Amino acid sequence: MSALDRKLWRELWSLRGQVLAIAVVIAGGVSTLLMSLATLDSLTLTRDAFYRDYRFAEIFVSLKRAPESLRETIAAIPGVQQVETRVVAAVNLDIPDFADPATGVLVSLPERNGLNQLHLLAGRLPEPERDDETVVSQAFAAAHGFGPGAHLSAIIDGRLQRLTIVGIAVSPEYIYQIKPGDLFPDFARHGVLWMNREPLARAYDMDGAFNDLLLTLTREGRPRDVIERLDDLLEPYGGLGAIERSDQLSDRYLDAELEQLAGMARLIPGVFLGVAAFLLNVVLGRLIGTQRDQIAILKAFGYSAWQIGGHYVRWALVIILLGLVIGLGAGLWFGLAMAELYRGFFYFPYLEFSLRPQVIAVAVAVTLGAGLAGTLAAVRRAARLPPAEAMQPEPPPRYRPTLVERFGLQRFLSQPTRMILRHIERRPFKSLLSILGIGLACGILMVGRFQEGALDYLIQVQYGLAQRDDLTVTFSEPTSRRVVLELGARPGVDWAEPTRQVAVRLRHANASQSTAIQGLEPDSRLRRILDDRLQVQRLPAEGLVLSDQLARRLGVGVGDRVEVEILEGRRERHRVVVAGLVREFTGLSAYMDLEALNRLLGEGEAVTGALLAVEPGARDRLVAELKAAPRVAGVTDRLTAIRSFMDSMTEIVLSFAFVSTLLAGSIAFGVVYNDARITLTERARELATLRVLGFSLGEITAILLGELALLTALAIPVGFGIGWGLIALIVRGIESELYRIPLILEPSVFTFAASVILVAALLSGLLVARRLRRLDLVAVLKTRE
Repeated sequence: MSALDRKLWRELWSLRGQVLAIAVVIAGGVSTLLMSLATLDSLTLTRDAFYRDYRFAEIFVSLKRAPESLRETIAAIPGVQQVETRVVAAVNLDIPDFADPATGVLVSLPERNGLNQLHLLAGRLPEPERDDETVVSQAFAAAHGFGPGAHLSAIIDGRLQRLTIVGIAVSPEYIYQIKPGDLFPDFARHGVLWMNREPLARAYDMDGAFNDLLLTLTREGRPRDVIERLDDLLEPYGGLGAIERSDQLSDRYLDAELEQLAGMARLIPGVFLGVAAFLLNVVLGRLIGTQRDQIAILKAFGYSAWQIGGHYVRWALVIILLGLVIGLGAGLWFGLAMAELYRGFFYFPYLEFSLRPQVIAVAVAVTLGAGLAGTLAAVRRAARLPPAEAMQPEPPPRYRPTLVERFGLQRFLSQPTRMILRHIERRPFKSLLSILGIGLACGILMVGRFQEGALDYLIQVQYGLAQRDDLTVTFSEPTSRRVVLELGARPGVDWAEPTRQVAVRLRHANASQSTAIQGLEPDSRLRRILDDRLQVQRLPAEGLVLSDQLARRLGVGVGDRVEVEILEGRRERHRVVVAGLVREFTGLSAYMDLEALNRLLGEGEAVTGALLAVEPGARDRLVAELKAAPRVAGVTDRLTAIRSFMDSMTEIVLSFAFVSTLLAGSIAFGVVYNDARITLTERARELATLRVLGFSLGEITAILLGELALLTALAIPVGFGIGWGLIALIVRGIESELYRIPLILEPSVFTFAASVILVAALLSGLLVARRLRRLDLVAVLKTRE
């Protein structure tokens, strides 16, 4: 072993506390990067394999009713590879020992070698001649503890029919099982059921006909061209507009999650590794400053600049590799936990966390790049230091009256306090680096805690201010407004309002988006439109009000006109002015005055639903009555929606908060402890001199730790600003069309971050004070020149 290598290992051992602290910071970046990349890779590979092996469709169409003979015409469209027709119906479910309203979608079983095949997890498929057997989705079955042989009832075409569950399955069409219009899935209150086609066709008058269509395309097939031909062909049959796979509900949510994971893989590890690079640069730079005499002696003995530079590069590499080892292990553990978490939301036949060599290689390359980038400047300074200059101590800072002394305040301060302030002011760059390092740690701590408060705010706005109805009733067909008046007259109903939803496709220039226009009363009390200041906005008498996200996707503003293609009835197209914009955190929404919407459709006072405010004691009775009503397609309870939202998000938020807090806490301690230890190394001679001059151990400890305390106090407000910026960057990076996280920072976020920093400073101070008590005055005061 060479002399430089012996020096390397001796120094690493003597600085083992600092080395471990920096390695933990690096490990934080490695683990988050590995967790994000590996989870993203696992989900993507599993999704692609599931789609391929179970023949997931590429084009989807819903319609009223079309003859089966149309299938050949559709198959002849250029670019179409395979066509499958089916029968699909939305139903209300009656589940034993479950009082809440539940809905389901009945889907005819896929054809042999057809599209959207099922993967049976338990049981079997229904017998061909049976009309009372069904296969249910795994998510729905797990929520109710169903297995083969269990029973439930469904209102099929107005008649209550008892069904026997014979199988449990997953499908590529329902990886993310969510009811249309909901923000988050509620597996207990919405399920998917597959049945033989014949009984469904008889019940819904679909003998020799279909109301749903699946297609795959050839390699040369262009989705837009096929969709245009399909829409023209199916318009007379009540076609609701063909959509690509990317617009299919489950795939949209899965893609949104993958986009967020990709955003997390870009942003959060970058923050951690950036802090690690900064810390390596500071530590190595200040360490080299304390080893100027050693560098001079090495050069005097014939060591080249390359050899000395390589020595310090190896010093950094050991720390980086240690951080890599810790980070790879932690990343694997976090990744397994993430895979387990995703199993509760995305229902694949399997979802195994896979760690491919390519993913590890990316993590290693990024970490080495960031770590070495942080050391190059310090290494360059060491390599370029001339021996004659290095033999001399660093030139002392320029001494002049401090700010405190210029204002004449020194007489109010003790001597140790004046020394602390003088030292900080006369070394502004080093002090600034310390403040910045601690501030970064504080900011990262805020990142791990902001989501909880942001989601509370989202719930308050979404379900407290905007959606104030207790029950939302959806009718099976557009009906007269008189039905809403009848609902309002029922005992226990305090207020009732009509609503109308119409499926549309909005176009502007080259942009288009499928969504639904919701028609509301202009002064609705139960479904209110809010502006940026959360003030209630009256719907204009004419024109559309769009969510800001939808307006951005279409590239429109107030006063622009959009083309509205109605995807039902006569499928007319209209040019409608954008009358206003609202900021919303979920979905791509469009609103219109109810009367104006009905005029646009050329219909009378038709409605598709009702919003009800009910007395607390009447809820269960009303839900039971509405479930049994033949014209009611579904009932949504606001409190149930809130509970579902909280159940869905709590585990995610707590998991994210735990991982982020663990990593950010380690970074906070690493930054603060390193700053304290380096300061002790730099000032050991000065503090020993003070000790010899008669200062007590307590006084020199107060000088050292007082400086740490003051820098920490200055760094915390800086950290608040850094944290706000990081959170704003992350919120923008992970937003999707499905939901956006509001940039809301509760006071608890600041309190938590500051508390952790203060605890880290206290622990670091105790450790440094312990080393200060063991300071060898004779060795420190030996002349180095």
